[in-house]
Amino acid sequence: SVSVRLSYHVTMLVLFLTLGRKRFHDGKYNVSSTLDATSLQLVALKSDGTGLSLASDPTGTVRFLDMVNNLQGDSGRGYYIEMSIGTPGQKLNILVDTGSSNFAVAAAPHPFITHYFNTALSSTYRSSGRTVAVRYTQGNWEGELGVDHVSIPKGPNGTIIINIAAILSSDGFFLLGVNWQGILGLAYPMLARPDSSVEPFFNSVVRQLGIPDIFSLQMCGAGLSASSMADPAGGSLVIGGAEPTLYRGSIWYTPILEEWYYQVEVLKFEVGDQNLNLNCREYNMDKAIVDSGTTMLRLPVNVFNAVVEAITRSSLEFSSGFWDGTKLACWMKGETPWRFFPKLSIYLRATNTTQSFRITILPQLYIQPITDVDGTLDCFRFGVSPSTNGLVIGATVMEGFYVVFDRAQKRLGFALSNCAVSGGVAVSEIAGPFSAADVASNCSGGVLKEPLLWVISYTLMAVCAVVLIILLLLLIVPCRCRDHSGEITDESSLVRHRIK
Repeated sequence: SVSVRLSYHVTMLVLFLTLGRKRFHDGKYNVSSTLDATSLQLVALKSDGTGLSLASDPTGTVRFLDMVNNLQGDSGRGYYIEMSIGTPGQKLNILVDTGSSNFAVAAAPHPFITHYFNTALSSTYRSSGRTVAVRYTQGNWEGELGVDHVSIPKGPNGTIIINIAAILSSDGFFLLGVNWQGILGLAYPMLARPDSSVEPFFNSVVRQLGIPDIFSLQMCGAGLSASSMADPAGGSLVIGGAEPTLYRGSIWYTPILEEWYYQVEVLKFEVGDQNLNLNCREYNMDKAIVDSGTTMLRLPVNVFNAVVEAITRSSLEFSSGFWDGTKLACWMKGETPWRFFPKLSIYLRATNTTQSFRITILPQLYIQPITDVDGTLDCFRFGVSPSTNGLVIGATVMEGFYVVFDRAQKRLGFALSNCAVSGGVAVSEIAGPFSAADVASNCSGGVLKEPLLWVISYTLMAVCAVVLIILLLLLIVPCRCRDHSGEITDESSLVRHRIK
């Protein structure tokens, strides 16, 4: 209402006159480094219950500008942040992953990492006595659960007591050339291993520091070689809100459907100006998630095939190996292939559920440069891949946008990232609102066709028969059963799709 807005702006004016020059943007208050800390009491950002970040007194400080450029890395090897773990603090680089929920760090030597967290040197580390094991489609790690003090040099002020999975052994998880020694899972407790009683990192930060239940992510690898070792790209993980200098225009929000992964609802997909015209449930088959730990844009098989078919109708002839990721497409050095490929657009349901908005990436984001072969060629890979575990909006898309994970209001926001530029050209677009009247009211479920139901019926019968046989064998042959509660077989895992 007008009165509420007037009251809010009066409050903001009082804060402005009291605290000096701050930053105001689209109704959001942001304490930035323009504060004179020597003459003013430092303030903290706390949620006012509406998702706005307002100044209040006085448990810590959140200065969003201090968090700008606190990430390093690229989409091929992941984006990581420096953290200090234990007492005295041991500094490690930790991969930022919105597709998992464990905070896990190397706690033993490994040939592919330069250093690790030595629990014996931390006076505050406490083991819980519980083991944890996480297995990916490719790669795994095992270790013990414990707790210790953690701080982020370029993050919110304060030390937090965090659940830590100390990685004691691994296979295929740490890869040659990566510059990080652990993983920061930023998703919900439901994905935590071995179970949801292990409070994830961000939940602990919100509870202990009292900051808003919001973080935002900018990944600045757009148009850069994903396998280049020199001058890695960077980005920003802003804890507690959104920093207006990192994006342009408005933030468009889509609901978080379920709090496990950051699951969203995709309504439509376009290649160029061509609508794929698939049933919207095809896009959400199994799930559609936003995951910074996945390199590519991953699409359900039917959607992937339709996208490739639509691109080939308007592009050059490429071998099937280019589309399935086993071969590169190369041009003479200095030439770029962007003109041969169309834009890709994803329509997401808006918070006003009768509407949608469109996020678009140019080919500079999904036709990705790889280091040259012999000095005379520039080679590129296709940054889209098929998936049997749902649609994954990974780094290929996220590098075009500033993404706000507004857990307080159960929504994800997308805005144009200021660093999504390649060769002076913006490589992403956002537009809306559009009417969602032409799509189903609920697209977040798989499409079951009648022949498939018959297949499922016979499969279930076969499974029941196998289970009965196993039960009979268990009665005859004693066995030792191992707990597999820590397995992750989701092919969208970061390990499965990093460049090796």
